[in-house]
Amino acid sequence: MNVAGSSLVTKFHVRFPNGVIDMSHVTRRTFLNTAAAASTLPILSGLPLSAQAAEFSFKVGHDLPGTHPVHTRLQEAAQRIKAETQGRFDLQVFGNNQLGGDTDMLGQTRSGALEMCLMPDVILGTLIPLASINGVGFAFDDDRAAHAAMDGELGAHIRARIAKSGLAVMENIWENGFRQMTSSTKPIRTPADLQGFKIRVPVAPLWVSMYKALGAGPTALNLSELYSALQTRIVEGQENPLATIDAAKFFEVQKYATISNHVWNGYWMLMNPRRWGAVPADIQAVVRSNLNRSAGDLREDVARLNPILEKSLTQKGLSFNRTDPAPFRDVLRKSGHYAEWRKKFGDESWGILAKYAPHLA
Repeated sequence: MNVAGSSLVTKFHVRFPNGVIDMSHVTRRTFLNTAAAASTLPILSGLPLSAQAAEFSFKVGHDLPGTHPVHTRLQEAAQRIKAETQGRFDLQVFGNNQLGGDTDMLGQTRSGALEMCLMPDVILGTLIPLASINGVGFAFDDDRAAHAAMDGELGAHIRARIAKSGLAVMENIWENGFRQMTSSTKPIRTPADLQGFKIRVPVAPLWVSMYKALGAGPTALNLSELYSALQTRIVEGQENPLATIDAAKFFEVQKYATISNHVWNGYWMLMNPRRWGAVPADIQAVVRSNLNRSAGDLREDVARLNPILEKSLTQKGLSFNRTDPAPFRDVLRKSGHYAEWRKKFGDESWGILAKYAPHLA
């Protein structure tokens, strides 16, 4: 008997996503046609929002390891954004240079190949020089002065310049914090200890210039290349906040750590303006609110973690010392470093910085 062409009647019910169909008077041919049609129904309506395709899917890249607080706070923001937009906006977080080095990600964000990136201020300074002004060496006395500057007139001044460059930017800067020096060969106590010292710096003209003025031999490398450069002694030392030193395991290839607080720096959340402009204003507001909130949470993380990290890094083998910033400032002043960069940034911008960093006035 040819079952497929038969008028055999089935005696059961079938449950489809949109309800139960009584199959007691349906032929097999009708059943097969009905099942095929049902397979094209929008069955996603029965799935949770997290399983549905997002209306807006953005990638954000950064250069820090997945264990770094920046990555954790970004992931938290992404989860909140997805929940508050009911799945319409999906922010995918890629750390540890998975999408390329900082300079690569900056170029991708400008072109629209990447929707967003969390970009170090000094790297952004290669495109927009003013973006690195808060990274002037030994400018800020403490966190309070740095935060006042970036939350106040200096931060607003920088954001306005970023916006004019054709990039969109969030309001709050993500804290990286004060940077500290490490070495595999000797402790850094005075400027004399930097004479001829091979140190890695980010691909940032301001910091290359600063270390040259201090007598060191700086090598500019992306963060992703740093561990191997330290391991193979291409460079003797590096400088980063304690959270990065710990997360990137630099303590495995360094012996000495100096609490120098030589630079305070952070990360700007940048967006491609065309891709960002396509997002409705109500969703933009949710994204902004949550990313700015996580930037604030990160600031608290850094303040809480620094003393803990100094203790744990000591237990992991680093020997710590502290420096007086005054001799380093004297060298930078006498070498003409400050005068050179005041000219590059302009008197107006330097004057705004000096409101929060009186040593530079």
